[in-house]
Amino acid sequence: MTPATPPGPSPPSARLTSFFQALIDRRWAILALYALLLPAGVWLSLQVGSDNSIDRLIVQSDDEYRANQEFQRIFPEGEQAILLAQTLDPFTGEVQEKVREIETALAAIPGVSAFSALDLPARGGTAGFRAFATGTDLFRRQGLVGPDFLGIALDLKADGAEQRDAALAAIDAALAPFEARPAPLTRIRRIGGPWVDAWLEKETGRASLTYFPLFGLFLIVINLSLYRSVRTLAAFLATLAVCVALGVGFAHLAGFTFTIVSSLVPLTILITSTAALVYIQSRFIERSGGRSIEEHQVFTLANKFLATTASIFAAAIGFAALAVSGIRPIHDMGLWVAAGLVITWVVVFTLFPALQRILRVPAREPATGRPRAADRVLDRLPLFTWRWRWALLAGSLVLMAAGAVALLGIPGWLAPMRLETDSLAYIDRSLPIYEDTRRFEQAVSGLSMIQIRITAPAGSVLRPDLLRGMEWFGRELESDPRVGSVTGPTTLLRWAGYMTGQGDRLPDDPARWPDLAAQLDQVLLEQPAARGYVDVAALSDARLSMVYRGERFAGVDELKRFVSDCWSRAASRVPEILQCRMQVVGQGLLQARIAEYLVPTLTESFALTAGIIFVAFLVVFRSGSARLMAMIPSLFAILVMFLFMRVTGIPLNVATILVASTVLGASENDQIHFFYHYQEKRGDSTESALRHALRIAGRGILFATLINAGGFLALAMSRLPPMRQFGIITSSAFALSMVASLTALPAALWILSGEAPSGARPQAAGRD
Repeated sequence: MTPATPPGPSPPSARLTSFFQALIDRRWAILALYALLLPAGVWLSLQVGSDNSIDRLIVQSDDEYRANQEFQRIFPEGEQAILLAQTLDPFTGEVQEKVREIETALAAIPGVSAFSALDLPARGGTAGFRAFATGTDLFRRQGLVGPDFLGIALDLKADGAEQRDAALAAIDAALAPFEARPAPLTRIRRIGGPWVDAWLEKETGRASLTYFPLFGLFLIVINLSLYRSVRTLAAFLATLAVCVALGVGFAHLAGFTFTIVSSLVPLTILITSTAALVYIQSRFIERSGGRSIEEHQVFTLANKFLATTASIFAAAIGFAALAVSGIRPIHDMGLWVAAGLVITWVVVFTLFPALQRILRVPAREPATGRPRAADRVLDRLPLFTWRWRWALLAGSLVLMAAGAVALLGIPGWLAPMRLETDSLAYIDRSLPIYEDTRRFEQAVSGLSMIQIRITAPAGSVLRPDLLRGMEWFGRELESDPRVGSVTGPTTLLRWAGYMTGQGDRLPDDPARWPDLAAQLDQVLLEQPAARGYVDVAALSDARLSMVYRGERFAGVDELKRFVSDCWSRAASRVPEILQCRMQVVGQGLLQARIAEYLVPTLTESFALTAGIIFVAFLVVFRSGSARLMAMIPSLFAILVMFLFMRVTGIPLNVATILVASTVLGASENDQIHFFYHYQEKRGDSTESALRHALRIAGRGILFATLINAGGFLALAMSRLPPMRQFGIITSSAFALSMVASLTALPAALWILSGEAPSGARPQAAGRD
């Protein structure tokens, strides 16, 4: 029994037709308005800054973000880095002399301070340096001494990226003579976030200069191939220029900046607006029914208005769902793209129609004498999808199930997909800084760092009992093999004791600590650099810096529990520290927290996007089964992509986590346009409706997918691994969504209807 046939969409309303007629009549005024807006949009776009700092990775409403901001006002972490003077034997006199020369050169750079083990007075001079440096684990834990290197710790007083880059350039210039003639060193390795951030910002800026010319060339070739009209190309390019300029310029008004993720925004706006234009233009060139070109243009705009509006707004709200993310670049990107798509919708339905009329864009394809290959394929699809309907649908469901397993895993059998938040994962692995940092990380037992803020009663942070409690706290932390080093106020006392021959362990006897507290007070008065661990103004705050192996902790909550347990064990020995408040803070903590925000970003934003798109389908279509089936292609593409990522080892990271929402938000355009035209003929038969939908929307789906996939594939040329991975898997997902839209979706419609095509063999139909 054939299910009840839902009525198709109503013809364009007279009000909508009148609106577009009036709009086109005012085409010159519209063109003049956008001629004024375009320069303003370009100017605003050029004002959008770039920032890849850790502060841009957490939303400002986050409690840990606010706690870190308060901590930074007292103990600003600054830009920390380290140079490794690598050599076969780091304790020879020649090596020590070379390292001293390097330090002298670095000390001449404004805003840069350098420190090494050679700055401490070693007993026995140069000859006794080996015994001095290896007689304690303080040097090794701080990364100042290793079996094949001497470390030079750097502190960069840089206010912003410009000053940081200037300092790094000065460091490179100072090192150039030593790198040209390194002996007795073998090489100088650069370690630290400043170099990573500088490279990321440079590549992010270079990316836009690469992607846009490539996509522009790609768009020109595709447009001329599809429509064979220079006037059509001009209308496309002018409309797209306004969409991107106004969409990007909005960021300056909203206070957004370019980050490693939000650099995708201009490309996303460009690709989405291009796809919308393709759907309108593909309908425009199908002129029939004896209408004049003026009448046909108004009919096209009114006919495509609902489907195009629903698809753009569903995508916009879908991207806006990314605002649930606690990762600030993703949060901002979602809102930015959403605003850009709303702007795109306005421009597409105002400027593009005006340009079509002003430029006299042709409303029919040039005759070629024979059907195009795409038309021949689309014409054969209804019979093909009916014949193989069960295999197509079953195969799609099996692959979707495999993709879900690849993403979520099987408890006890297969772990879920791993999350990658290590900042080094965002840089090219062939770069020296990647290799150098990984080697150093192994040598010093980790590179992850958190800060621990200890707030004491006002004016009491240097009390002997509290200092003794901090020392026990540090010992408890360092006793765990996952922790590399803990540096705090009492570390200064350990250094002082070691240099005076008293060993590097502070006494346990409480009676000895008043003298130690007085000694620390004197150190803080004489050495400004030591004040980084004590708030000397109010004497109510101290900090401890803990270096650890981030991969050894399951997450931030486990890390915090570990620190809290150590605090409790220290309090059992020195109960007085319970008068203080201990808080885990720091830039490193925020970075570690990002991993735990990735899963909510994936699940919550995807669920919101799917729900919003379902509501959009509810508005456009009145058939419940149609709403569900319309999402098959997008879900198929997304889940198969997770399967591909699992098989190839591509991790979930701050970029690839966006695949699900991006593909679902963009590819649903195909399903909305397909079903809209499918319902126009649904009153006849399934075959008639499919042929009509494929004739009107099929080529638009092919062309829009080609543009979407080709545009994102340009990201495959990026040197940023997450962007490269995102480009490859997203473009592949668009292709998969198109295949499912043209095969699995019609197959499901055949099964749901229970009908057979008019050309099907009776015996074949009887078997079903």
